[in-house]
Amino acid sequence: MKLLRHGPRGQEKPGMLAADGTIRDLSAHVADIGGDVISDAGLAKLAKIDPASLPEVAAGTRLGACVAGTGKFICIGLNYADHAAESGLAVPPEPVVFMKATSAICGPNDDIIIPRTSEKTDWEVELAVIIGKHAKYVSEADALDYVAGYAVANDVSERAFQAERAGQWTKGKSCDNFGQLGPWLVTRDEVADPQNLSMWLTVNGEKVQNGSTTTMVYGVAHVISYLSQFMSLHPGDVISTGTPPGVGMGMKPPRYLKAGDVVELGVERLGQQRQDVIADA
Repeated sequence: MKLLRHGPRGQEKPGMLAADGTIRDLSAHVADIGGDVISDAGLAKLAKIDPASLPEVAAGTRLGACVAGTGKFICIGLNYADHAAESGLAVPPEPVVFMKATSAICGPNDDIIIPRTSEKTDWEVELAVIIGKHAKYVSEADALDYVAGYAVANDVSERAFQAERAGQWTKGKSCDNFGQLGPWLVTRDEVADPQNLSMWLTVNGEKVQNGSTTTMVYGVAHVISYLSQFMSLHPGDVISTGTPPGVGMGMKPPRYLKAGDVVELGVERLGQQRQDVIADA
């Protein structure tokens, strides 16, 4: 299934993508896409619904982030060997973990907003993992059983805030609209192998990232197991698993986003996003 949330920001309703590409409204069946709805039992109930029986949502309706109630937005840094190399950094001996504020989360096609004092706003296409049930001290062998589904994420980053200011990476990762998520939550039964998905990103039509999850240093199962040793993972938590090479910071000379740019990105089987870049007011 491809689950989604549609409508104005803060007023999103649950939905499902039909086989013909139309968006169908799930409001009569569930309150939102999150919590128990994305548990194994909740997803099994949704799978019994015929999308054709649901009301059709008007074409062009805004899509929100594909999951609600995210308590933690966890990111894994330098998780592609080739991206670590372009960043001039060694492959880490363990996953690099940082948090992105949940207030950064927005719809897949919502604008990228360049912060007022930003000089180095960058792009990162990533595979996002959405947790479906409570996970603590999970083995790597069982880790994928805790996944509700997968989605496309743009881990937008302000590199000066991230690396040139004192402290940790969080403030370079957490600005408003720095976490486009969706368009769909694609349930795990539709993704046979999360370590074999192509991914790409373009800026103004130029392909700058063209990678695959096959080159992840620490795969999805390892990351879930690893994180669960340090913290409980809850339904709706999002893990963004790192980006392949081609980010602006790694270009020679570096290249960053400016107002008027258009960013498009996608992950195989998970859909794609499109964002206009604007300056903050």
